[in-house]
Order: sequence, then structure tokens, then C-alpha cells
Amino acid sequence: MAWHWFNRKKSSDFHKKITAAREVSGGEAFLVQDTRAAIEELSQVVKNDPEAVEIYLALGSLYRSQGEIERAIQIRNSLIVRPGLAREFKARALFELGRDFRRGGFLDRAEKTFEEARSLGHDAMSIQHEMARLAAERGAFERAAETFGNLGLPLPQAHYLVRLASDHFKEGRESQAQRSLRHAIRAYPGAVEAWLEQMVQAYRSGSERRVADTLRDGLDNVAPDLRFVLLEGLLQALDKAAKARDKPLVENSQWAGACQDRALVTAVIPVIESQEPDVLLLYYGGVFLMRVGDTENARSWFEKTLVMQSDFWLARLELFELSRPDQTLTPFFREQLSFFIDRAYQVRRFFCRRCGLKRDHLFFNCPRCRSWHSIGFRKDFSQ
Repeated sequence: MAWHWFNRKKSSDFHKKITAAREVSGGEAFLVQDTRAAIEELSQVVKNDPEAVEIYLALGSLYRSQGEIERAIQIRNSLIVRPGLAREFKARALFELGRDFRRGGFLDRAEKTFEEARSLGHDAMSIQHEMARLAAERGAFERAAETFGNLGLPLPQAHYLVRLASDHFKEGRESQAQRSLRHAIRAYPGAVEAWLEQMVQAYRSGSERRVADTLRDGLDNVAPDLRFVLLEGLLQALDKAAKARDKPLVENSQWAGACQDRALVTAVIPVIESQEPDVLLLYYGGVFLMRVGDTENARSWFEKTLVMQSDFWLARLELFELSRPDQTLTPFFREQLSFFIDRAYQVRRFFCRRCGLKRDHLFFNCPRCRSWHSIGFRKDFSQ
């Protein structure tokens, strides 16, 4: 029986792996560092004691964390059809099978399996959470937001209200989109994606004053370590508008009325100046000034950034670029230097503060560990 196995003496290292495996089975975060080794050890245990249901469940979750969905599904199914399996274990196996199906993209099968787990008495809150994620993956953002709200999870509720607003904007339903954004901010005032979406829409409409007002409100409400997302997102919108201007009018219609860069920067810089000194705010202020060719003021902002954090590599890189035209270099050295500087600009600037995943674009929900608002800016290479 399974309890015989748990009564045996096992190494402390193996106990750690079991604990980690259960943590994986209880959430989407991939907390096992040496997952492959854990899978191999658990596989040997299961071979020696096929009655160890807990180990089967943990092993399936480890396979899922590695993307081996078929093997995870096989393990769940082998448990579900086992004669005499306790109702509690069958419900858990069905629940995990539903998560396997969702991870594999079999959304209809996942929903059906979750309902089976519910009928056997599995935890209703866990199932409701999975149903909310299913709705989100299907693009049913209104339903996802409502379900997360019922679960008392305002952050994902706000996120999917923003996704809903974005869809409304694309379909020309301006009033409905704005209403969704207001609901998102009421649900979770720190929803950086909601403030960013409001800013981008104000920028598209050509109202630099509204951009500045929204930026000020956003900086006051979002977490200090997320404020850079507002400025990075606004810069990305400027890039999209610049690319659209080079296209025929029919293709750039959504950006045709966007603010002029100089007017926008003139409105945004005083907002940044009004904040308490912060490394990233100073850096982005310099980047905005560089965008309109104000190199002298940009240099000053980058220098202030380095006063606050001397090892902030991007500020140093920008200052180096500003001084490069004044240097006398051989053609060979100039070519090599350009190569390395171009590579430096390609370094992934963002990372997940929970699991360490590095990305070169903004994210609100970590693609690896699924944590919300865990994005950070790599101010030094050790992050």
C-alpha cells in the first residue's frame, strides 16, 4: 500500500524533491530547479511501488512543467481508471488532467474534465480559478474578468478588463472601451496596464495634455517598481506611430491623429520632473529628450541617473553614444565599436523578479511562472 512507502526511511534530499513536486502540482510556478533529476527519481519510486498515488500525481505535474503533456495525461488517465481509487484521489487526478489539457491547448476537454472533478467534490475555488483562465485563453475576457472578480482577485480581473477594452477599441466601440478601463482601475488602482492603455489612447487621439494627466495619475497609483512600464509602453506607442507614418494612409489610420513627438515630450517631461528622483524615471526622461534631438538636456538627465546608480549600464551606454562623435577613431576601431554597441542594445532589458525569466518586451503576467506584475528592469547585468 502507498502508506508503506511513505513509512520507509528516505534521504532528506529526496524529501525536498517531493515537497517541490507538490508545490508544482499546486500552482503553475516551476519551482523545481533540477526538474529532470526529480522526474527520474520519482519514476524509479513509482516503478517500485505502483500504489503510490501521491507520487503519480507529483510525477505528472513535473512532466507538465517540462512540457511533456502526453506523458502527464497518460499518468492521470492511468490513475483515473484504477479500480478502487478513492474518490478524493480521482477528483484530484481529474483536476490535474484538466490542467494538462489546458496547458496542451485542449480547452474544451479541459472544461469538461474540470466539471467532472467538480462533481466528485474537488475544491470549487480551484476549479473556478481554472475556469477563469480557460475563459481568458479563449478570448472571453469579460467572462474571465467577472470570474476573477468573484474569486476576489482584482489584479487579474483588471488585466482582463483592459484586454476587453483593447478589443472594444479595435472594433470602434470607444465608449464601451473607456468604461472597461474605468472599471479596471476601480477594481485595482495599481493596474499599470490600465493606465498605459488610457495613455496610448490619449496619444492616438492627439491629446498630449490628456497623456500627461494620465501619466501623472498612473505614477501616483502604480507600484514604484512598475512605473517604468508606463514610460516604456508610451515609447513603444511612439515607435508604432513613427512606423505607421511611412505607410499608406489606409494602413496607418489608427495612428494618423497621434500627437507630434515634440508636443508630447514637452508635456511629459514636467510630469517626470515632478516625481521624487528615481533612476528609471530619470533614464526615461533622457530617452524622451533624445527622441526630439535635445541632446544637451538628455545628457544631463543621464548624468543624474548615474549619480543615483553609477553602474546603471544603459545610462552609461547612452552617454557614450552622445560623446562618440567627438572621438577620433580609426575606421577599424569604429566598426568594431559599432558592432559591440549594437549588441549591447539587444540585451534583454526586462526580467521576472520571481523566476528570473528575461525578455526584451513588456509583460504583465510572467510567461514562465505565471506571476502577476513581477516584471523588473535590469539596471545591472546581475539581475
